[in-house]
Amino acid sequence: MRARLFAAMLLMAFAVSGFAQETYRVDPLHTTTTFSVNHLGLSMQRGSFGKTTGTVTLDRAAKKGSIDVAIDAASVTSGSPARENLLRGEDYFDVAQFPTINFKSDKLKFNGDAVVGAEGELTMRGVTKPVVLSVADFKCAIHPATKKPACGAEVTANVKRSEFGMIKNQPSTGDDVSIAIAIEAIQQ
Repeated sequence: MRARLFAAMLLMAFAVSGFAQETYRVDPLHTTTTFSVNHLGLSMQRGSFGKTTGTVTLDRAAKKGSIDVAIDAASVTSGSPARENLLRGEDYFDVAQFPTINFKSDKLKFNGDAVVGAEGELTMRGVTKPVVLSVADFKCAIHPATKKPACGAEVTANVKRSEFGMIKNQPSTGDDVSIAIAIEAIQQ
């Protein structure tokens, strides 16, 4: 009898611990990665990437989790085909040699059950640098189409493009780049 009780308690412990960790896959149709950089001190030039994929794991009870996001650098758009060709070229994203921009983190910051930040590493053009993400408007709900749990947020960060070897057209084009990701992810 005790052996059965112990086995049942052990099974429940594994079930609860497995239930506590949630794995979400980034929904590429509802995730948009954008950037902005100052041009000549006159305007903010903006662009976006059309393909962002990845996985987010959360253990809200333990206040832990991880992020692993990949951005297809060749999917950059800016509203100007000529500028997009420059951005894909050797002086900027160099997509032929470095097709993917990655962010990885296992240091999430929580406020209650909500993720409010992450410390991790951004790899772009073969250079990896520490980056701090701010997370706002973190919300979870049942996705109406998939009927699965889903979470979304607005994620922001600031980087210096020169730290990743992008020094072309400085100082006319600023060094400080703001990144924003409107993200939705669906539980797997």
